[in-house]
Amino acid sequence: MSRPPTFVPPSCARSLRLATSRGEFAVLDARPSGEPRGTALLLPGYTGSKEDFIALLAPLAGAGFRAVAVDGRGQYETGGPADREEPYAQQELASDVLAQAAAVGPGVHLVGHSLGGQISRAAVLRDASPFASFTLMSSGPAEVSPAQQEKVELLAGALAVMSMDEVWTAMQTFEGSAPEDAAEGTDGDREDLRRRWLLHSPAQLLATGRQLRSEPDRTQELAAVGLALHVLSGDEDDTWPIGLLDDMALRLKAARTVVDGAGHSPNTDRPEETARALVRFWEGC
Repeated sequence: MSRPPTFVPPSCARSLRLATSRGEFAVLDARPSGEPRGTALLLPGYTGSKEDFIALLAPLAGAGFRAVAVDGRGQYETGGPADREEPYAQQELASDVLAQAAAVGPGVHLVGHSLGGQISRAAVLRDASPFASFTLMSSGPAEVSPAQQEKVELLAGALAVMSMDEVWTAMQTFEGSAPEDAAEGTDGDREDLRRRWLLHSPAQLLATGRQLRSEPDRTQELAAVGLALHVLSGDEDDTWPIGLLDDMALRLKAARTVVDGAGHSPNTDRPEETARALVRFWEGC
């Protein structure tokens, strides 16, 4: 899981429920002091939440952009069934993204981190018209690396026989075995991280974990959409190797940003540099 520096939003952001045609979603809505230059919709990764973007909100608002960070269905403060995986099928989650974009748009700059990037890609391939641009942040062309597949599969096995609280305790004992970037960052406020974990739907984790292990390469389809594209990552990533992200950017003819000193979560590792890269890309769209 990504480790935000705090769970307290900056003064420019409000914690609220975003009403959409697909129901309500918990969001952090950060607004600039004047008329926004544009609106960004920020979607978190596997085991993550809207708080993963919390350090980006003030820099983005300071640059004149409205930034709306979302808890997806079954993530943290957005509810979802705990015992049925069907609502978390990728096309269902893509429909949620399109509904969120309609609620905050028009002309949305879409940003998807990791799993959120692949869900966002499915939304763009369904209907790109609500979007001014799309940034894949630390999100690769297809399934995650073999090592990460093993970690996600290990989590799925644990969820089948343990409660969320028991799995949390096990992950703390074996810190390096948590999926995606759980070993990154500092200790932070573990109680906030624990609360976030406990509020996640286990069915959502199982369904989306399966997606991470089996996602097909849809790069060619995305390249044909004609949308302004951006591939952003840290300079290290064990979920999708950097060379793979470089190659994907070339195939997409996308803008490419590598944030020095960042891992799988540049949004938490180097937020100021990441915000500047996003703004620079959006200004060129």
